Amino acid sequence: VQLQASGGGLVQPGGSLTLSCSASGGLFRSYTVGWFRQAPGNEREFVACFSWDGKAKYADNVKGRFTVSRDAAKNTVFLQMNSLKPEDTAVYYCATTRVIWGRVTEDNQYTYWGQGTQVTVSS
Repeated sequence: VQLQASGGGLVQPGGSLTLSCSASGGLFRSYTVGWFRQAPGNEREFVACFSWDGKAKYADNVKGRFTVSRDAAKNTVFLQMNSLKPEDTAVYYCATTRVIWGRVTEDNQYTYWGQGTQVTVSS
């Protein structure tokens, strides 16, 4: 299984970016896709996820600003990030697995990981 994360870049505070995560085959139809991020010196943290059956979950610090969605036909999951803040600066990773919904925020539950894409929020 190969995941491909893309869409990162440099954006000013208050700006927007959309990250994409694609996978081979129809994996996302039966797997949950999670987004995590890691800033220098910090542990990797949960950002958001989208389940195989259409549920979404967000970390408190991105709720209301980030939206996760899926295009089933393209087997791609998106992370729309609005009102970006400097503290959102990190490498963003997508990951996928079959996971119990109550544990979707735990990165050690995810089996397959993409390579990461850098998001920098700075003026």
